[in-house]
Amino acid sequence: MTAKSFIAELRARPGRGPELIRLQTELKALVFESEPDALVYELFQSEDDPDLFQVVATFRDDAAFDHHMHIDFHDRLVPPILDCLDGEMKIAFYRSLG
Repeated sequence: MTAKSFIAELRARPGRGPELIRLQTELKALVFESEPDALVYELFQSEDDPDLFQVVATFRDDAAFDHHMHIDFHDRLVPPILDCLDGEMKIAFYRSLG
């Protein structure tokens, strides 16, 4: 089995950046607390554009990613996160090599 990762680009609506940060920070804390097979879950904010964010996550395998997608707090936090966005979230999936 190989690790499954994603990189998601999120652009906050004007004035919604602080709310997006709060929600994503809560999600990150719950991921680390409740998902031992989530190896990485980080939120980054652009130094040049404070409304631009990247989420980088790595899960031990597909099953761990599927678990993440269906855990109760994911269902609670993701809709308000998406509501903070200006446009669609861009997401790309990757496999760990080596």
